[in-house]
Amino acid sequence: RYLHPAAQMLDLPFPPFCAFLGALGLTCVALSGAWCQRWRGGFSWDGDARTFNWHPVLMVTGMVVLYGAAALVYRLPSSWRGPKLPWKVLHGSLALLAFVLTVLGLAAVFRFHNRQGTPNMYSLHSWLGLVTVLLFSCQWAAGFGAFLLPWAPSWLRAFYKPIHVFFGSTILLLSVASCVSGINEKLFFSL
Repeated sequence: RYLHPAAQMLDLPFPPFCAFLGALGLTCVALSGAWCQRWRGGFSWDGDARTFNWHPVLMVTGMVVLYGAAALVYRLPSSWRGPKLPWKVLHGSLALLAFVLTVLGLAAVFRFHNRQGTPNMYSLHSWLGLVTVLLFSCQWAAGFGAFLLPWAPSWLRAFYKPIHVFFGSTILLLSVASCVSGINEKLFFSL
């Protein structure tokens, strides 16, 4: 069967591709941390403006870098023939760590807003971010129940797998959109 070259998947070696994406993720975290440390005044947890600085760093680390790594880790090379359980556990653990950092990032922004008397949930970024986190929470719980617990029947796993993959990709795109809208919002208010 003939496939047009544009329709064929780009055949990249998996380990170098993962290393490149890991370096790109670490660069994102380093740049957001440097931005908050150098130009936004550093970090604290006492409710002042420096408390807010935890929000972008933790959200980029959790929802973009770790969630992206969790998605990538389960895209095993086609040559892998070993058991999938360690990869499932790693996938779920990275997503759980992303969730913990996300909750801390949300706590930081709500703490800052409440201390300053700023209303919560007043912008497109706020609502887009909240929808993303709620979808992510449901995705993690449903994935844990369907794929990691031994009681889930195989028909349920087969039914839920394409839904899980679709929403995983959608949530990753929503988290990038949330980050971009949040950075633009912060720059707009700062300038």
